Amino acid sequence: MTLAVSVAATSCSFLFINCGVFLIPALETSRHTSLTAAGLLSSMPSFGMVLTLVAWGYLADRLGERVTLALGTGLAGAAAFAAAPMHSLVAIGALLFVGGMAAASSNVAGGRLVSGSFPPQKRGLAMGIRQTAQPLGVAVGAVAMPELTEIENGFFAALLYPAIACAVAALASFIFLTDPPRLPRAAATAEQLASPYQGANVLRRIHFASALLMVPQSVTVTFMLVWLIVDHHWSVPAASLLVTVAQLIGAAGRIVVGRWSDYVGSRLRPNRTVAVACGVALLVLALTDYLTSPLAEAAMVVATVIAVGYNGLAATAITEYAGPFWSGRALGVQNTAQRVMAALAPPAFGALITAVGYPVAFAVCAFFPLLAVPVVPVTSERTE
Repeated sequence: MTLAVSVAATSCSFLFINCGVFLIPALETSRHTSLTAAGLLSSMPSFGMVLTLVAWGYLADRLGERVTLALGTGLAGAAAFAAAPMHSLVAIGALLFVGGMAAASSNVAGGRLVSGSFPPQKRGLAMGIRQTAQPLGVAVGAVAMPELTEIENGFFAALLYPAIACAVAALASFIFLTDPPRLPRAAATAEQLASPYQGANVLRRIHFASALLMVPQSVTVTFMLVWLIVDHHWSVPAASLLVTVAQLIGAAGRIVVGRWSDYVGSRLRPNRTVAVACGVALLVLALTDYLTSPLAEAAMVVATVIAVGYNGLAATAITEYAGPFWSGRALGVQNTAQRVMAALAPPAFGALITAVGYPVAFAVCAFFPLLAVPVVPVTSERTE
């Protein structure tokens, strides 16, 4: 029950966080908004998340995951309800920003909840299942939101979709979740309570590598739909279906790499392998798109799937290294670094695509995961 509710609630949060992505084709074709501006709108939840992730982590460390997850998801739903009737893109962007501040709770509370509920030998698989929430949230959005934008009052209907989902998720979290048992702070030793950031740079290196790996994840999620529709002339339903399929495969991939990490007894060695594969996949995508190859769409699916594979591995490694008294804040710092990149990448790559086209942009994107390879601290890993 804990794992199922955590995945569902976090999926709804990611549906909200990525809802701007599904407005981009309508913004570009119907409202004649530039790709840079549309990318900026899609980044507003990520900008909001940056401000509150550590605070939500502190709240989860002190008050527990159930309250933190229910409160944040409910507030995100309220922001989406408020944004739905708005016509001004500035107002919608402001409310997406506020909602992102609230939705950040799921990133830290959900991960902390699942990590604390499973033993090390099953934790990688459990966290892999939990980390399917991000691609599942995107997939759920891709199923309906692009087509909802095409009906009368389409923006209202499209934004009402994540609003209802987050409201239901908040209620389910409050009713069904229970915080995992942990050693009381009063019974902990000074060493257990000490900051894991003192001395070693292990957590900092994981944060930095994850921030670099967030760029291809953000770029593929943001631009796959509009790339298919505008550049490759796919219909909206067909493009939405392919995005959905890619995200569902990506979700399955997170489960596979989580189980892989349990089997090999390491989170970070598989993480480094995923980084290498992601860089190679993006270079293949850039080449096939430049050559207008019929394999370009398949290469995009492969790159999208691989790009989301690292997240659960990094989150599991952080909870194991930081320990129960710092894991919420450590996940908050981790997700802050990631969301900074997730917020900056869409407008930056939107401008780059406008200037030089998709193939060059994909090639530039490939350097980020390749730069992450030597940063992953594989020699300093610990499981408890």
